Amino acid sequence: MYLRTALVWAAGLPVTFALFALVVLSLLVDRSGCLVHSIGALWCRLILALSGVRVTVKGMENLPLDRPVIIVSNHQGAFDIPVLQSHIPVQFRWVAKKSLFRIPVVGWSMRLAGYIGIDRSDAGSAYRSIEKAAEKVKKGTSVLLFPEGTRSVTGKLLPFKKGGFLLAAKSGVEIVPVAVKGTKGVMKKGSLLISPAGVTLTIGRPMPTAGLGERELRSRARAAIEELLTS
Repeated sequence: MYLRTALVWAAGLPVTFALFALVVLSLLVDRSGCLVHSIGALWCRLILALSGVRVTVKGMENLPLDRPVIIVSNHQGAFDIPVLQSHIPVQFRWVAKKSLFRIPVVGWSMRLAGYIGIDRSDAGSAYRSIEKAAEKVKKGTSVLLFPEGTRSVTGKLLPFKKGGFLLAAKSGVEIVPVAVKGTKGVMKKGSLLISPAGVTLTIGRPMPTAGLGERELRSRARAAIEELLTS
């Protein structure tokens, strides 16, 4: 565990700074955030490899490649983020808590990619973030969010926040439920130690949203993710 952690930090920091330089250079040819997102996916793959995290993907055939969707995932650990970014093969934008955007290099890259920060302590600000996400979807870009809002310490699903489902009801695009299993022990909350692990990413079938309200969509998405976690 200690050797693995030392390896990740010793090799990961130079890789992070090198790829951030590439992010900055990419802005010369692309301002849409698509190249930044792709560079981020490469960074995530490298971090997973250094960490000894092996990812098995199930249900890839369920992911629409020809239209925008709202991807909702459970949240077990910090490594959910690199697992999802590196193994969801479509252009999407994260809807993530604003504090992440203050992290040097990583947070800067998130802003440059056009990811959307949300402040759940401020209802007005949170609603404006949902409006911004809806604009992304209308322009043809998928979004991905954690409806629990934070990591589950026990691994069991926390209550779902309504924001993502207001977004789904507003935009009318399908919801794709996703379940991540195995990341909880890779890096425990409050610790920087990293343990290799096998992780499973399961993609569920798209769920139509037309004519359904936020509460019904929230209930259906939760049931779908629970089923994926137990399958």
